[in-house]
Amino acid sequence: MNVSLTPELEKLVNEKVRGGLYQTASEVVREALRLLKQRDDEARRADQRAGLAPADTRGAAARASGSPKPRARR
Repeated sequence: MNVSLTPELEKLVNEKVRGGLYQTASEVVREALRLLKQRDDEARRADQRAGLAPADTRGAAARASGSPKPRARR
C-alpha cells in the first residue's frame, strides 16, 4: 500500500518519529488509524444509544469530530 500525505501531515509524522515515541512512519500511521477506528466505533455507539438508525461509519465519525463528510472515491 502506498499513501500520499499533505506536506503538513508528512511533517507531523516525521516529528512524531523524531520525538522518539515511534520508530517508523508506519507506526505513526497505524496508531492514527487505530484512533480513527476507536472514534468511529464510539460515534456509532452514541448514535445507537440515541436511537438513531445504524449510520455510515464515515458519517458518524464526521459528526463526532465536526469534520466534513469524506468525499467518495471515483
